[in-house]
Amino acid sequence: MHTHLGVNFRRVREIVGFTQAQVARYLGVDQSYVSKFENQEREFSMELLMKAAELFGCSLDALADADGDVSPLPIAMRAAEIQDEDLAVIATMNKLALNLRFMEALLREVQQ
Repeated sequence: MHTHLGVNFRRVREIVGFTQAQVARYLGVDQSYVSKFENQEREFSMELLMKAAELFGCSLDALADADGDVSPLPIAMRAAEIQDEDLAVIATMNKLALNLRFMEALLREVQQ
């Protein structure tokens, strides 16, 4: 396992403002599993990493970046509290935004 993956995961989770418990509920795992992953005591499957990256609004490559250069998509919420259903909506919106960002980068490459 990349030793920096858990550290990056924690940093991005904190940047976007999610608790370990919220992320755990979204991923369908126990909160202690998230804690152990962040502390490099457990590993996540590729499926869990992809799901978390979508929730955080960053690519898997960025999440695994050894330099810790991860900049998740900003989230603006009006609700005082994020519900479990909101996490699924946020992840879907982030996935769409990341795909759009990727397509725009491809278009710029083609136009050059």
